[in-house]
Amino acid sequence: MVKYELPRLPYGYDELEPHIDTQTMEIHHQKHHQAYVDGLNKTLAKISSEFHPQYITSVLSDLTAIPESVRSEVNFFGGGFENHKLFWETMTPKNDGSPGGKLGDSIDVYFNNFENFKKEFSNKAMSIEGSGWCWLVLNQTFNKIEMITTSNQDSPWSIRKIPLLGLDVWEHAYYLKYQNKRSDYVAAWWNVVNWDYVGNRFSELSD
Repeated sequence: MVKYELPRLPYGYDELEPHIDTQTMEIHHQKHHQAYVDGLNKTLAKISSEFHPQYITSVLSDLTAIPESVRSEVNFFGGGFENHKLFWETMTPKNDGSPGGKLGDSIDVYFNNFENFKKEFSNKAMSIEGSGWCWLVLNQTFNKIEMITTSNQDSPWSIRKIPLLGLDVWEHAYYLKYQNKRSDYVAAWWNVVNWDYVGNRFSELSD
């Protein structure tokens, strides 16, 4: 059976300061993400390995193959595991401001320009009621980028969309520093987006 482990961060807990504080990063990674790892492993241990392939993105892409008795748990813990994994990967202390290359061109096509994209994405993140995520995804069917939101720990993989960039708007992602000021957190997050990673991911996955 596949056993998942907490992924290591590609930077130190303090390296996203002052935009995301050290204590939030430590708790978010060591406690919250670890809880999703533990929950996913515990849930998958309840069912035979024949029901789930080698990696969680394949599982989330076909949840109907999972026994109904544990499907919601796999969706929650599996989504939580994979959503956070990408969240860490798409941040960096060495933000270069904006995407270039193929991704930059696609953003200009579908959102007119980068500043308009940021505004739309921020507004969409602010519109989420309760807990959830705001995403830039690749729709491989039409080979185009889209902006979507998901509730709780639902993953874009579950609706056959490939996540490129995700913003966690659960309160545990920002409350210690920003309290109820989600808009301040969203504005600060733009300063740590790893556009090199997101752009490379898009180039590798799109036609």
